[in-house]
Amino acid sequence: MSSQDIPEENLPAEQGAPHGAVRVADEKNPFADPGLPPHEHRIQDIDERAAKRSERAVALLFTVSMLATIGFIASYVTIPNDKSIYVFPIGHVSAMNFALGLTLGVALFCIGAGAVHWARTLMSDAEIADERHPIEASPEVRTKVHADFKQGAKESAIGRRPLIRNTMLGALTLVPLSGLFLLRDLGTLPGTSLRHTMWAKGKRLVNMNTNQPLRPEDVAVGSLTFAKPDGLEETNEDFQTEIAKAALMIVRLQPDNIKDKRELEWSHQGIVAYSKICTHVGCPISLYEQQTHHVLCPCHQSTFDLSDGARVIFGPAGHALPQLRIGVDSEGYLQALGDFEEPVGPAFWERG
Repeated sequence: MSSQDIPEENLPAEQGAPHGAVRVADEKNPFADPGLPPHEHRIQDIDERAAKRSERAVALLFTVSMLATIGFIASYVTIPNDKSIYVFPIGHVSAMNFALGLTLGVALFCIGAGAVHWARTLMSDAEIADERHPIEASPEVRTKVHADFKQGAKESAIGRRPLIRNTMLGALTLVPLSGLFLLRDLGTLPGTSLRHTMWAKGKRLVNMNTNQPLRPEDVAVGSLTFAKPDGLEETNEDFQTEIAKAALMIVRLQPDNIKDKRELEWSHQGIVAYSKICTHVGCPISLYEQQTHHVLCPCHQSTFDLSDGARVIFGPAGHALPQLRIGVDSEGYLQALGDFEEPVGPAFWERG
């Protein structure tokens, strides 16, 4: 049978039917283009009262999202961050974490649920068949896309449904505030607090490992010892804050190897004391190279020369490590002769 003997409605795409499908399906040609089914109107399309109910439901979801965001902020501010406060009967879940997770989850869920309900009940759901077109958009296609966008915006009824629009904008505006309040845990700017530590005239240098005051003979040449101020104990409420500013590195150098004259004057028999806190971002310095007298910050490899005023010789650190002037007291123990004369820690706090 030739193509002339086949009814025109059964011809494949290349002979008249689009998309490679026959126009009428039969046993020999089961892959017919079925076309689109008749459009069934939703109740919201024909009953404005039903549309108003859907509108109120969407607005309610957005409003709940706003209330949940406010609840998140209130929980973060009012509930103490105490791991001993658990949620019953869940068990080992802190009350603060439970409240934050619940409120933020409800806020995000209600925004998504509101958007889905809006799209399914109030936005246009008419299906439109369109022919395939080349990937590269022609001017006509771009014009059509713009027109379709405007038509979609019109059919979404966002202009005619101010209740939905306003509550949605309110929910989307409040949700980011959750992230802003989380930034509070980064703490306040240090201000002048880094300019003052527990070191003062007469404060003995205490070995961090043995918790005993240091004598000059306890520090061997080439060794690295970590020290803290006398009276600073781990049981102190502000121990972490104070040790983060007052931690010291104690190194004994041969006086002939010390290049910086001020460093020599501030030392005792070649024993020098420098802040242990890196001047880049505040990491604790812990690596010492005996032959070169260099100390290395393990975080970003800033390197300081302890024989030359702890100046920066490599890495991103902003300036040298602050030196603590030391001496000995009447009992022969190493002591501070004052506080650091410059701020300890990261240099960027000094900008502006």
